[in-house]
Amino acid sequence: MKKKQLGNSLLLLLTATIWGSAFVAQSVGMEHVGPFTFTFARSIIGGIVLLPCILLLGKWKKGFATKVEWIGGICCGIALCVASNFQQVGMQYTTVGKAGFITALYVVLVPIFGIFMNKRVSLLIWGCVAVSVAGLYLLCIPAGAFVLAFGDLLVLLCAVLFSVHILVIDHFSPKGDGVVISCIQFFTCGVLSGIPMLFFENPSVGSMLDAKWSILYAGVLSSGVAYTLQVVAQKNVNPTVASLIMCLESVVAVLAGWMILGQGMSSREIWGCVLMFAAIVVAQLPVPEKTKERD
Repeated sequence: MKKKQLGNSLLLLLTATIWGSAFVAQSVGMEHVGPFTFTFARSIIGGIVLLPCILLLGKWKKGFATKVEWIGGICCGIALCVASNFQQVGMQYTTVGKAGFITALYVVLVPIFGIFMNKRVSLLIWGCVAVSVAGLYLLCIPAGAFVLAFGDLLVLLCAVLFSVHILVIDHFSPKGDGVVISCIQFFTCGVLSGIPMLFFENPSVGSMLDAKWSILYAGVLSSGVAYTLQVVAQKNVNPTVASLIMCLESVVAVLAGWMILGQGMSSREIWGCVLMFAAIVVAQLPVPEKTKERD
């Protein structure tokens, strides 16, 4: 059992590595296509990649999806579309490392949004919020300035929207098959992203071919493969341990941006990353049940 847990933990580490390095693919891909085009292409590919998984798992024996799975997939897809496109547009104006860490703040934000679902927020989480805000200030706001850069603001909004996305998934996932819901959400996200793509961008087959490796990496590996790995690997791993491993996504994003794109960070920005990472990790630690629910 311990060997299986170790193997699954390594699979989760691989998942975090794929997702973290996908920030580089997103940045490089937008040298050739617009943000809406990139989200459209990666999402459609992600949905296509999951179709064989659904077939192999025998999910089509009683029809592709139930009514609840259709509703859940569409709702998740709408949330994913808005969040992904805020992130994609924002990445035009900020670095890969910053985008990775700011996006990861959804880990801290999700419990805060839980207030609206009749859940109590522990003092630990409020402390994590304070520490993450301090880290965000060091990472994104230059010394002596009190203005959040446009790109960083968009990615911060993306983190808020991903928090909503997670809560929508949390609502629908117990009511249907996760792979089917995910497949529907990818196609929904792709179709919806195609609307602003046609209105605000000039997509062409040539430009998509120029960005093919970035789009394929984000679509096949980040969406299809990484999602499947996560579903398989989390079966025999403690949820807290799994969450902590997945937090490494933001660290991988910084390292990938530095090693591949040469996007370095100042000591001030590094300290901001340290504070934010600490808040993200601590926010994953279990708290007594009585601090979570209101009487």
